[in-house]
Amino acid sequence: MSETSYLDARSGDHPFGHDGSRERPDIFLITVDMIPPESHLPVAAICEHLRTPNIDRLMSDGTRFVNAFSASPLCGPSRACYLTGRYPYLTVNDERAHDGFATQLRASDAIFPEYLKATGYLTKHVGKCHVGPAKFLDAFGENDTPWDRWAPPMEDDDGYLRYLRELGVEPPVWREPIRGLRPDGKTPGNSYGGWVTQPDGSELPEEATYSQYLAWLAEEKVEAALRQSQGGDRPLYLQLDFFAPHQPFIVPTSYRERFEEVRQFCVLPDSYFEAMSGTPDWPRVYQFYKLNWGLYNEDTARDYMAMNFVQIEALDAAIGRFLNVLDDKGLYDDALIIFAGDHGEMNAERGLVDKGVYGHPKTARVPLSVKPPGNQRSGQTVESLVSLVDIAPTVFDASGIQPVERLDGESLLPFVRGEKVQRDRPFIFECGWHVCPNPAVSTFAELPEGRFMYTYNLTSDADELYDLDDGSHRSLAADDGFADVKAEMIRRLAAILEDDPRWVCYWHTFRLDKYAYLEVGEGDFQMFRPAH
Repeated sequence: MSETSYLDARSGDHPFGHDGSRERPDIFLITVDMIPPESHLPVAAICEHLRTPNIDRLMSDGTRFVNAFSASPLCGPSRACYLTGRYPYLTVNDERAHDGFATQLRASDAIFPEYLKATGYLTKHVGKCHVGPAKFLDAFGENDTPWDRWAPPMEDDDGYLRYLRELGVEPPVWREPIRGLRPDGKTPGNSYGGWVTQPDGSELPEEATYSQYLAWLAEEKVEAALRQSQGGDRPLYLQLDFFAPHQPFIVPTSYRERFEEVRQFCVLPDSYFEAMSGTPDWPRVYQFYKLNWGLYNEDTARDYMAMNFVQIEALDAAIGRFLNVLDDKGLYDDALIIFAGDHGEMNAERGLVDKGVYGHPKTARVPLSVKPPGNQRSGQTVESLVSLVDIAPTVFDASGIQPVERLDGESLLPFVRGEKVQRDRPFIFECGWHVCPNPAVSTFAELPEGRFMYTYNLTSDADELYDLDDGSHRSLAADDGFADVKAEMIRRLAAILEDDPRWVCYWHTFRLDKYAYLEVGEGDFQMFRPAH
């Protein structure tokens, strides 16, 4: 291990050690945004009908983690988590934030690509930022063009518009968007995108979509890195952040036939009909989101599901375009490639689409795979509970970097190597403000009875408890048969909240509300100002 280095040598900020004797692989992180679990879980019925050969390749060439979870249901906070390797203080996206809410990482934060850059990696980035462009400029250089908004800047991205001009294509427009309804159930509401054409109604070529543009731009970045690598002596880190399959969907009309084929296999979940038939005994937050998204019509809901799935197929084609570049340049086999999603998508569960500030498995579960360097093709599946907070420690492990920063996750490479792993760190899922405020906190645990997710909603009388292996996503919190499981999950969450001062905002309420379940010690419950 070398002597201590610093990201900022003048100030001594962010010290780290680095094993310079280790062979350092090229590293590629490919992320997608808001993807429904049924599109990537092997046990999901719809999976056998989807054509995603490139995502399947990443999963089969590496280690697939089928119980991977985000730390937040919102993309900004989730991305802040896996980039810093710590639970974020971000709990809201910028477009709905109160004045004073943190929506961007601080200048004093460090994201893991900064460490890679400091140890000699060429760092490149393409696509979404959503944690504040300043940190991306620190990590990827002043020529990076990270966009810090929830949707692509399709109308004002000069690079994309030039790309279209060179293709001889006009910018896409939505001719037949899928629309929800306002709370009255009659007035047209939100547009969720859908088929895109050129303004004159002519077909938009698939290569003219924004996902394809990002894949092309990533190819340009790879080409530049190879020219800049000083004879191949400098390893490459490239982060490709797709917006798809997040709505508004951007699907060329060439997918119409696939849409009809996929739609026949789209089955609305039982909870959709429960939501439409009245007001189930769910936390009130779900009702707010039902009013916001407005998919009251069954045909519209099935259209949304099918469009979501064909958007994933179009996204897969763009991922394939980038993987072909890595193959052609001889970079794929010896690289560490991580594939992940920001968070999940309800996709008609409980009558909802998109995501929201609630602790539900469909917004928490994400795809995650790690392809190690070398020609090995592991193809193994890991069922242990893991989190996106593990991405940064995994990259540090692979590159021989040991930051002094607090990290909340653990490296996934022992799983990849097939080692027996005992993970002692619990992890949480935190909700904040979006369509409505819902401070909530969840934890996950593997118990003798199975794998469970427990959610505590501070603004609701209803707890939530889910069996993570049950595809019906039925809350078991009020089921007497799971009373012991619920009690154990409450005690586990209490231990997390009490132990870490970051969660004192939840702990005080939680110990009052769940006092009967807990062995709370003697003393004053008042929160005195802590001594520093």
